[in-house]
Amino acid sequence: MKRRLLISLSFILIVATGLFFFIFSTNHTEPVSQHKIEQSEDNDDKTNVHDDKDENEAENDSTDDETDNADQEDESTSKVKNILTEVVQGTVNFFSNKNLSIVAVGDSLTQGVGDSENAGGYVGIIDRTINEDEQHAHIQNFGKRGDRTDQLLIRLDDPKVATSISDADMVLITIGANDIMQVVKENFTHLTYSKFAEERVDYEERLRDVFDRIESLNDEADVYLIGFYNPFAKFFPDIDELGLIVDDWNAVGKKVTEDYNQATYIPTKDLFVDEDIELFADDHFHPNDRGYERMAKRVLNYITVEDR
Repeated sequence: MKRRLLISLSFILIVATGLFFFIFSTNHTEPVSQHKIEQSEDNDDKTNVHDDKDENEAENDSTDDETDNADQEDESTSKVKNILTEVVQGTVNFFSNKNLSIVAVGDSLTQGVGDSENAGGYVGIIDRTINEDEQHAHIQNFGKRGDRTDQLLIRLDDPKVATSISDADMVLITIGANDIMQVVKENFTHLTYSKFAEERVDYEERLRDVFDRIESLNDEADVYLIGFYNPFAKFFPDIDELGLIVDDWNAVGKKVTEDYNQATYIPTKDLFVDEDIELFADDHFHPNDRGYERMAKRVLNYITVEDR
């Protein structure tokens, strides 16, 4: 009973926090100070001199702050650009002269929600890394925000998606996070760990259907299922059930991939446990640019292995 209450309260806080940031970001404005001048002309001159001095000091402080912020931004940008350096050459060498086709399907992580440039998230980074100097691989992104496993199954029957998978050498998948959130929506007032455990059984069945469908379209393509991370760990570190749910559902994904010859599971949970670096977008759920950089690097390390 106590655990059920804790989980319910945690998700209520998550939703409330999300609403707060949404309202804050859309309505917040900086306060503007208004000063009344009620002094004589002599005092005005002195005040103006003093104000000019203060304004100059303020401008200098502002300039220093802007410089510091600019330096921090440059440093952050540099880190983002350099994080893939160690794998870029190996990636280019792997894809050179192969003219491979890569298809990405799944949810908002495939679509790239949270990417500040709307450039396709981790899939876009992989595309730009592989094809930086010349076209080595053709990459198609069919990610759809909000998709669950049942919706992905329907999408796989879309002629364009099906044809692309039939011609693909590799298929990248992110799916399942919205299946978890569906449990939250349907049981918001009476959430228990058992609700997620029950749905996990159905999730496994649907996930197998996804792999069966892909295999029926193309039994030679290498298929990669990208695992979940825990976006709530930073805010609710004491609620073990949240981490257990992610671990349990990840275990299902890993187990399913082990039953298919061409399938590989790629873990990501460990990529998002760094408390010193902000890895999430403003919604505190999707990765930001740095988060997607880490995902891309991990995926590239897996898909460039010659013999799996």
